[in-house]
Amino acid sequence: MAPSTPLLTVRGSEGLYMVNGPPLFTESAVFPRESGKNCKVYTFSKDGTLFAWNNGEKVSIISVPDKQLLHCFDLPKAVCLEFSPKSTILAAWQPYTTSKDGAAGTPNLQLYDVKTGACLKSFIQKKMQNWCPSWSEDEAICARNVNNEIHFFENNNFDSIVNKLHLQKVNDFVLSPGAQPYKVAVYVPGSKGAPSFVRLYQYPNFDGPHAALANKSFFKADKVTMLWNKKATAVLVVASTEVDKTGASYYGEQTLHYIATNGESAVVQLPKSGPIYDVAWNSSSTEFCAVYGFMPAKATIFNLKCDPVFDFGTGPRNAAYYSPHGHILVLAGFGNLRGQMEVWDVKNYKLISKPVASDSTYFSWCPDGEHILTATCAPRLRVNNGFKVWHYTGSVLHRYDAPASGELWQVSWQPFLDGVFPAKKITYQAVPSDVPREEPKVATAYRPPALRNKPVTSSKLHEEEPPQNMKPQQGNDKPLSKTALKNQRKHEAKRAAKQEARNDKSPDVAAPPAPQSAPRNPVSQPTSGDPETDKKIKNLKKKLKAIEQLKEQAASGKQLEKNQLEKIQKEKALLQELEDLELGL
Repeated sequence: MAPSTPLLTVRGSEGLYMVNGPPLFTESAVFPRESGKNCKVYTFSKDGTLFAWNNGEKVSIISVPDKQLLHCFDLPKAVCLEFSPKSTILAAWQPYTTSKDGAAGTPNLQLYDVKTGACLKSFIQKKMQNWCPSWSEDEAICARNVNNEIHFFENNNFDSIVNKLHLQKVNDFVLSPGAQPYKVAVYVPGSKGAPSFVRLYQYPNFDGPHAALANKSFFKADKVTMLWNKKATAVLVVASTEVDKTGASYYGEQTLHYIATNGESAVVQLPKSGPIYDVAWNSSSTEFCAVYGFMPAKATIFNLKCDPVFDFGTGPRNAAYYSPHGHILVLAGFGNLRGQMEVWDVKNYKLISKPVASDSTYFSWCPDGEHILTATCAPRLRVNNGFKVWHYTGSVLHRYDAPASGELWQVSWQPFLDGVFPAKKITYQAVPSDVPREEPKVATAYRPPALRNKPVTSSKLHEEEPPQNMKPQQGNDKPLSKTALKNQRKHEAKRAAKQEARNDKSPDVAAPPAPQSAPRNPVSQPTSGDPETDKKIKNLKKKLKAIEQLKEQAASGKQLEKNQLEKIQKEKALLQELEDLELGL
């Protein structure tokens, strides 16, 4: 039976304590409050049954279900804690220090057996980045990146290295989720004119020229982010440069790549130029959402062929969060944006709610897939610290504000394994709440003194684009339903057929010849009188021109990506569609 109240853990100037989740929101007796400001770090096990924290003097572990203290470790300086996937090991990291005489420091990464409390192994881990070893979900293998090699241990035996993956200057790696066969994605940055690359391997097949399952190289990459889907069939790679040499972006330049374990790879073509703010896999592993482009940013869902499935239009957003069950998607604008959120039913592509969480620095879905946590935490923001628990329909169910002289540093949900909470039917009506509704503050545009007594003229710096199923049709301000769109296409086809028939009967009108390729230097073309038709013709010619360029690249010997080859294969269909449209002119 699923628990009714997932816990919330709160860490701040008032200490460390736990709060019962919805609908209670009372302080929990599971964990006695740790007063004071010395708590540096806490963590839950993956299934939420164990809780570890450092109060500035020691690291302790308790069992959440029976409230029992299991172990205490003398690690006052520990700033990072993490449990292994099956909760058998606690990893603790302290900052690495050396003595004044230059002698090597002592090991600062400890692995403890949760059952016995014994220290299984100590390592020297100088950098905080990627400090924690990576385990497979069944803990059969564990891996660490050490000096151009990835070392693999088996069955939590850290006395011997069972396998090594050697790649010069290997910078990062990510183990795949799920059970066997285990896979690993590795990243090697480029140097001396050589490109950076990401390779996928299946453990333990690392040797030989054809050992890699897939390989993707790219020149524009100072760092990468690698994201496995839940079924471990593909990886999304966000490649970033620190500086955009064109000067177009303060954030550098990003590209998005798709790499599958069957060897296929593709560059995800993003229709709007600009930074890639966020990428998220759906838990179904069949689609992903990207938020990208200069503000107002676009958000698009892509399938495994990297084709767009649904376009959410543009808006003030820089993050995407799928619910644990994958049936709801939140698009949000946090950080330097105002905290506007869009909550979408991704099965029907229907907008559920548009709440505003101003000044938020943190967002998290509750494991039940019903509730959302937003928070304003220090040191990112030192004013208006606090957190809110929302229902996805937009209702605020609980609000906590830090004292005027206090700060909130961290807040998070107690985790649970997949399947503990069943998915519920989506509702569109806001659930009732006792928390007073706040009207979001509307920031008014600055007006110089000379214009303050004059009428306000409505003008926008950027024209926002609505989602594809909400775009108004010509002469109609309301979005059309699926049936209306289908009927509209039928009527357009009938009109085109009638126009073609009239052209065939008239001896003075000759049908234009079928276009052979996209015109390189198009001259002024006759218009149809219908802006939508003219727009379609223009877009078709643009696509055909792009195909011509791809064909020229292929003829010059350049190797094209899979999705680029698929574009070339669509040339005949695009030519036919262009011909049909131009027959109606």
